[in-house]
Amino acid sequence: MSLTLSKIEEYLGSNAETLLGHECKTISKDSLYLPSADFIDKVWAQSDRNIRVLRNMQAIYNTGRLAGTGYVSILPVDQGIEHSGGASFAKNPAYFDPENIVKLAIEGGCNAVASTYGVLGAVARKYAHKIPFVVKINHNELMTYPNTFDQIMFGTIDQAYDMGAAAIGATIYFGSDESARQIVEVAQAFAYAHELGMATILWCYTRNNAFKKDGVDYHVAADLTGQANHLGVTIEADIIKQKLPEVNGGFKALNTGSSSYGKLDERIYSELTSDNPIDLTRYQLANCYMGRAGLINSGGASGANDFADAVTTAVINKRAGGSGLISGRKAFQRPMAEGAKLLQTIQDVYLNEEVTIA
Repeated sequence: MSLTLSKIEEYLGSNAETLLGHECKTISKDSLYLPSADFIDKVWAQSDRNIRVLRNMQAIYNTGRLAGTGYVSILPVDQGIEHSGGASFAKNPAYFDPENIVKLAIEGGCNAVASTYGVLGAVARKYAHKIPFVVKINHNELMTYPNTFDQIMFGTIDQAYDMGAAAIGATIYFGSDESARQIVEVAQAFAYAHELGMATILWCYTRNNAFKKDGVDYHVAADLTGQANHLGVTIEADIIKQKLPEVNGGFKALNTGSSSYGKLDERIYSELTSDNPIDLTRYQLANCYMGRAGLINSGGASGANDFADAVTTAVINKRAGGSGLISGRKAFQRPMAEGAKLLQTIQDVYLNEEVTIA
């Protein structure tokens, strides 16, 4: 049973009216391709994606508690590489065992589970037909000393296909020194994955030390992340994973003095966005071809108020027109029953018809 609106308001606290009462006057919801039961038929069946891709995309959208709604809830657990196994699983060592990762996704009612070649390959024969697999094909490893920040390939697309994956996932650090190579690598990988019939999900992250300016972290700026999304759908990502925007004006901040960075139009800030996080997220969605490619926001790190934070993110994403959440650490860094409950709480926001598109 989905959360009541009053319980959602309780989780949102002082932000309840700002988020639930907001009406978007920037980019109209009427111009968006919104999540729906027939989303694959309405949007992707008109594209160049082959029949096998459509079948796998439909499998993702038709699995778990959100099946048939057009929304997705994905459990991603690649932190054993991205943040080290010890740092990620010390709170709950059970998740060193790959089977528990997949079990959590199933118990939590997720549409899919996203993890590494090793994790999913270890249990593929037992679970690949029970929940869609998303194989994460590249990672930032933390063993190089001093630490470097680059996404490198950890396997082949054929391996993902052979284990029965429904989709592959990849990360690009847009704005980094390595981004040109990453774009080429991932574009080629996505093209081959589509050829074999797998869907594609892109972690569209920005990374450059210069994106932190005057005490503001513009890695989560709506304009920069929006452009990253636009590059992501250009290489035919079917779903975009993006961090929730927290600020705006990244291009403006970086175009100061003798610096010339990117291109901007003042209407990005005066007409296409506002200070409301729903409007900032809608701008991210607009850059996903107005929602033709679904926008899923990340749940972020685990903290003191995980349930409230997760509900807040879900409300913002849903009201902006997004397609769901991909939340990992908030779920697996706690006992399985509690982690499953958190995932279901997120899903309940999307199942609640009183939480509407702004």
